[in-house]
Amino acid sequence: MRSLSHVRVLDLSRLLPGPFATGVLADMGASVDKIEDAAGGDYLRHMPPQIGDDNAAFATLNRGKRSAILDLKNPVARDALLAILPRYDVLFEQFRPGVLTRLGLDPAMLRERFPRLVICSLTGYGQTGPLAARAGHDLNYIARSGALGATGPESGTPQAPGFQLADISGGLWSIIAILGALIERDRSGQGAHLDIAMSEGTVPFALMSAAPAFSGAPGTPGAEQLTGGIGPYNTYRTKDGRSVALAALEPKFWMKLAGLLGLPASLADLMTGPHQVELKAKLAGIFAEKTLDEWVLWSSDKDCLIEPVLTPSELRADAHLAARGVFFDHASPHGPVPQIRTPVTPREGVDGSVAKAGEHTRAILAEGGVAPETIDALFATGAAKGA
Repeated sequence: MRSLSHVRVLDLSRLLPGPFATGVLADMGASVDKIEDAAGGDYLRHMPPQIGDDNAAFATLNRGKRSAILDLKNPVARDALLAILPRYDVLFEQFRPGVLTRLGLDPAMLRERFPRLVICSLTGYGQTGPLAARAGHDLNYIARSGALGATGPESGTPQAPGFQLADISGGLWSIIAILGALIERDRSGQGAHLDIAMSEGTVPFALMSAAPAFSGAPGTPGAEQLTGGIGPYNTYRTKDGRSVALAALEPKFWMKLAGLLGLPASLADLMTGPHQVELKAKLAGIFAEKTLDEWVLWSSDKDCLIEPVLTPSELRADAHLAARGVFFDHASPHGPVPQIRTPVTPREGVDGSVAKAGEHTRAILAEGGVAPETIDALFATGAAKGA
């Protein structure tokens, strides 16, 4: 899984989407050097909740990366970045369209000057189109993509989800595009400028909900087969106020479960319609008769697609996730720092260290061939910071 050990990435991104993408590349073996802002580094470092000096999620997103601080608005710092770019295979940026050009790092110029460089530009709405320059966050992007509009409740305002779908999927699409571009570069010798938009990257997640509209039937948000419209594919409260997720979508699973629960069943139960009101009420009453732990125990040997709705604080104690090694701790001066493995993170030998902001500024510049006197001048003027 260290298949990218020959790849070097220069990461200009911050917060969640870009650092997630480059963090996965680092887990797969890539050398990632993170260029942070001179006005305090990556904003995420300073956001709560914190462990030691950094945000608790920052360690997972940025483990194993080196850090340099450069003020790219300073022409000398900009020239220093241009000087070190030949050492890198990938330049990852997350600015709004046009910002790189204003900084003197126009992607077209970079492609001409460094033809083998793969530039990945991750934005909310893409490099072109009427919304290209618009600000946004995850909730805006999933709203534009149709994913939020497909959620329930049927007659209410869609609930903001408890996860960042556009941010993470934008990172994943970036990884896929980068890997494809590196393979193509091996064939042609040419890099690429990749235009990844989080809003459109989220559209495929709404595919099954959008499918009825493709055939001329718009459907009802929160009331379709996969969005809460049928009893066998829904969530229910338990006796102790917790919740279970039931996903008995196929006939064989539903018929089996209905028999175990003593419910009359038919294939119509798996289709939307007015009859679902009564079925949902029956299921709600049944699930309210036992606690969450009792339902977990009851369903453990029945293969009937019932799972507990876990809270984030319960994940580390989950036996299956623990057996899969999803979580691990990295020792730090502030004590153990919890980290999360992705499906491509190696089981052993993960570099869980988190660099201080600017910890490797001098080393990164020197390795890129920047003259010592230029490095000193950058530090003297505040255009570079750190060690």
